[in-house]
Amino acid sequence: MSETANTTSSKMIKNDPWFGSYADRAEVMRASEIRALFAVASRPEVVSLAGGMPYLEYMPFQELSELIAKMMVDKGDIAWQYGSAQGDPHLREDVLQIMELEGITDVQPDDVVISNGSQNALDLITRIMCNPGDVILAEAPNYVGALGVFQAFQAEVVNVQLDEHGLIPESFEQSIIEQRKLGKHVKFLYTVPNFHNPAGVTMSVERRPRILEIARKYHVLVVEDNPYGLLGFDGQTYPALRSMDSQNVVYLSSFSKIIAPGMRIAWMVAPPGIRHKLVLANEASILCPSNMSQFTISTYLDNFDWKKQINDYRGMYKERCETMDAALREYLPYCTWNKPKGGFYIWLRIPDGLDSRAMLPRAITAKVAYVAGTGFYNNGEGSDHMRLSFCYPTPDRIREGVRRLSTVMDAERETVELFGTSGNPDPDPRDPETPGPHTN
Repeated sequence: MSETANTTSSKMIKNDPWFGSYADRAEVMRASEIRALFAVASRPEVVSLAGGMPYLEYMPFQELSELIAKMMVDKGDIAWQYGSAQGDPHLREDVLQIMELEGITDVQPDDVVISNGSQNALDLITRIMCNPGDVILAEAPNYVGALGVFQAFQAEVVNVQLDEHGLIPESFEQSIIEQRKLGKHVKFLYTVPNFHNPAGVTMSVERRPRILEIARKYHVLVVEDNPYGLLGFDGQTYPALRSMDSQNVVYLSSFSKIIAPGMRIAWMVAPPGIRHKLVLANEASILCPSNMSQFTISTYLDNFDWKKQINDYRGMYKERCETMDAALREYLPYCTWNKPKGGFYIWLRIPDGLDSRAMLPRAITAKVAYVAGTGFYNNGEGSDHMRLSFCYPTPDRIREGVRRLSTVMDAERETVELFGTSGNPDPDPRDPETPGPHTN
């Protein structure tokens, strides 16, 4: 272990009487940079462009609460009881109609496993597939929640390149070949094909069959994480990888982005052998997903026009994306970015010489928050990018947040021009009081 790592570890375990007793996997766990921001980003005076939280005020909470009350009268003894490790049969049937929108039409309720959110699903698939040192291929930049899971199981994440059309097939194949030459076990490809978090790009329809062809050729499982697939701004949906291959794809999706993250309900579809292991792992991990949460989701799906609700969300998120794009053009024209066709995020490249992680404390002082690009890599890359979320703030707040961000970035650029550096290169992003050369 490096001297720097030793120092960091010592700070983390100060006064801990159990130092030396933890499993190896506990020593490699790290806090999410997004979660670390919540304490300051949630202050009302701060415009948060950080968290990927859906905007829920359009939900019919009054009507839904009445139906939930009736459900509790009719089924409360079941809703508050233990359930199946595979999930409630009624909800497993409900999700079939959602997957049909993306071309998955060959699935039965018994093919579905319910989990406590996509994070739990990622935990389960990694738990049953990966030994310490095994390789997971993943798009770079990577979803920060997945990185946390992979790291906790001591898997090695190898980056596969993407561009404006998503995952590059040649990079995928070359990564498999290189890792096998090194004697590594490549267990699966982890991909977010639609409206990628954080990059915002979508895998082209033309590339999808090629990705699957490569995976079959080298017997590499594909884990398709698809929480944003129904949130295309113009109503477009893309064929799921699972719709093209039932034997080599594990499909994950979630209600967190389209209904309610607080319910912590997601689902998986997997080939029979893998599905069996997932159910066993789910039972060992949590016994069973919450019946109350599952019944609440089913109550919503069975009684409301959820397709119209999602369509309304698409229009709202499209407006917010357009607002952010226009504000970036006005206030930060020297940056470059993708303009996504759906989802929640813009992946902003900042000028050379600037460091998004080092700049974050000054941004918090200026009452605007974002996620530094370094949070989406395991290897320290990403300081030249930041993720901006347009899903939660209103259009007025988005515009004001970008304006505040521009004042910070303008000051940072002046510092670089004068001194060749943007200041402290490695502050703690959770500490808004970390000093810097410019405070706005």
